[in-house]
Amino acid sequence: MNAKLIFIWTGRTALLLLLFFILFAIGSMGITEVLPDTVSEPGLVPGNLGFLVFGLLNTLLIMALILSSRWHGWKLALVLAFAYFGAVTFLTQIETWYFMSGITVTSELLPRLFIMGLPVAFIYIPLGVLILGKRKAKDSLETKAAVKIPIKQLVLKLVGIAVLYIVFYWGAGYFIAWQNPDLRAFYNSPGAILPFWEHATNTLDSNPGLFPFQALRAMLWTLCAIPIIRGTKLKVWRTAVLVGLFFTIPQVSGLMLENPLMPSASVRLSHIIEGLTSNFAFGMLIVWLLHRKHSSIPDLFSVAKKK
Repeated sequence: MNAKLIFIWTGRTALLLLLFFILFAIGSMGITEVLPDTVSEPGLVPGNLGFLVFGLLNTLLIMALILSSRWHGWKLALVLAFAYFGAVTFLTQIETWYFMSGITVTSELLPRLFIMGLPVAFIYIPLGVLILGKRKAKDSLETKAAVKIPIKQLVLKLVGIAVLYIVFYWGAGYFIAWQNPDLRAFYNSPGAILPFWEHATNTLDSNPGLFPFQALRAMLWTLCAIPIIRGTKLKVWRTAVLVGLFFTIPQVSGLMLENPLMPSASVRLSHIIEGLTSNFAFGMLIVWLLHRKHSSIPDLFSVAKKK
């Protein structure tokens, strides 16, 4: 890459970073007056440096999502905006509603948390498509036919995705996050940790809707990943990494910062580790299952065909 290209891409990245901060701040304006009056412990990366890292990670991810797509223009902008809003805001905040209502999230704050994500998804991403030169197609990749998966196989794969997501979610939740006594106390379960199967049984008795709720979230995660899988011009393994990052960076990077909704740094760190492991693996799993049809069970574990 010559000096001119380095200058151009540095300028584009700096502009997109600035726009991310502006639009994130605009989205956040609606929640500041209804946040709980709670003193938060310092973030994993303190102060302005933490906010810079947060913005840079999200900016680079969105740039990668845009540049890796064979789509362009309004198709790319709208599909990616909906996928991003779904994965980053909607899926995060319905879990906030499920677990944190009545702890630090009030009925007045909750709808504003959903609104907060609109500017980045529906203004920033279309602007990113324009700034990164993806307004028009530049090659023949746009017309590449999408791989079709037979309906019966697709249904079986979706069932498998739902089951495996619950396994990832519950396993990481118990063996990583739930091991932290601060986290258990935050979610109103203080005291010694119960053995795995006793904890699972008690949860099924007291909260029977949890696993169906997480199965629904698995389908919504999948819906958000499909545009990335179908639109990619990357090799399969790179697409899997990208979707894994898509499912982790926006969701956990905010936990690096001070947060009055989750004021304990210990609780935030546990959720960071939990999310990085389970969500990244789950994102790669979706790509593995849905990037092509598979002719048999052994074919699931064969080397992926080039797209």
